[in-house]
Amino acid sequence: MFNKINDFILWFDNVVWGLPLIILILAVGIYLTFRLGFLQLRHLPKALKFMFKNEEGGTGEVSSFGALCTALSATIGTGNIVGVATAIVAGGPGALFWMWVAAFFGMATKYSEGLLAILYRKIDKDGHVLGGPFYYIENGMGPKFKWLAKAFAFFGAAAGLLGIGTFTQVNGITSSVQNYFDPKNIMTINILGTDVSIAVIITGSIVTLCVGLVLIGGIKRIASVSGIIVPFMAAIYILICILLIICNYKAVPEAFMKIIEGAFGLRAAAGGALGAIAVAMQKGIARGIFSNEAGLGSAPIAAAAAQTKEPVRQGLVSMTGTFIDTIIVCTMTGLSIIITDSWNIGLEGVAVTTNAFNKGLPFNSSISSFLLMMCLVFFAFTTIIGWNYYSERCLEYLTNGNNKPVKAFRWLYIIAVFIGPYMTVEAVWNIADIFNGFMALPNLIAIFALSGVIYTTTKEYFRKTKSVNTK
Repeated sequence: MFNKINDFILWFDNVVWGLPLIILILAVGIYLTFRLGFLQLRHLPKALKFMFKNEEGGTGEVSSFGALCTALSATIGTGNIVGVATAIVAGGPGALFWMWVAAFFGMATKYSEGLLAILYRKIDKDGHVLGGPFYYIENGMGPKFKWLAKAFAFFGAAAGLLGIGTFTQVNGITSSVQNYFDPKNIMTINILGTDVSIAVIITGSIVTLCVGLVLIGGIKRIASVSGIIVPFMAAIYILICILLIICNYKAVPEAFMKIIEGAFGLRAAAGGALGAIAVAMQKGIARGIFSNEAGLGSAPIAAAAAQTKEPVRQGLVSMTGTFIDTIIVCTMTGLSIIITDSWNIGLEGVAVTTNAFNKGLPFNSSISSFLLMMCLVFFAFTTIIGWNYYSERCLEYLTNGNNKPVKAFRWLYIIAVFIGPYMTVEAVWNIADIFNGFMALPNLIAIFALSGVIYTTTKEYFRKTKSVNTK
């Protein structure tokens, strides 16, 4: 029975994340990149500067940095550790190249999402902010497209509750903790006919409790917690990966060779080259989107809460999220895995990255495993709370601001976190992929339809700032 369900989920995931959606995501990113004149290259330094310099006189609920950290809390998670490993195991080292491609063009998409979020957001008399794809679809494309906005909000709430926000994250946390404390699954309790490690039960319960305590505080507490944990843990993780790369520097050139060869099927036989490229593309782009969420429409929900009056400025800040998440953090993970040849030895999920750390770092394996476990735990925890915010804002839109369903949803979300550790790894990731795909479609349609607004607003902002600077 369960095998048939898993087979169906896998089949449906392949349908949703087939060639048409991959082409659409890349096409929108490529189109925006050319229309905006490669903005992600020309204005990246300015974007990184705005990331740390809050705007004066802006309206919103949290600072631009706080909004970015909230968005990063939802993006830097198991996708950066487990997701990268899953992509490389399934698609080979070439999958990392296609993650880079998706991220580069995704930066233009993420910029556009942040811009539209500020341009079309709604601020009530109490200062409460609600914005994101549902508002730029309804107000930008027109009331006749409200059904599309509702569709996005529904899939967004479902993605948070049943996929990217709960199951995948807590599953990654508990798997990592079990691999460290009970790798042979010796200390177990039988639950519904399945032996479950005590480490999984205890960790899942603690994570659920901590999630519940944070969610009570809303966006301000989420931004506060994320603003502390995300920068600190990201820096620690990057430094650990850099140390691994330095210790294995002789293998770095070969690793890049494997990435390029794998991306273009150069080592495959003539008949299998296209197939190898297709698998590497699919896995790389799917996991890249899962990780940085460019095109999904999630990040603009957080961006809308930023204290700013300049849509372009917030768009640039939002763009840095994709750069940090994929170009930096995912690359660190991918290189660690490829350098240590941990991707082709029959391991799955977090065990792949754990093996890379154990093999590549100059520490005892217990120390390197512990470091990875702690990074994953904190990354995934912040993703859980960040995606709760996204999901609740989607539900708030669906219910026209009715608070009762939102409060009930919060409890369902906590329950989903509690049961997440007992889901199978493959089914969890495939369910998350499916909902991501359903979210992306309405959002990408809206971004393409409003590309003229994006171009005009961007052009006017840089004309105005250039005029001010020349005076």
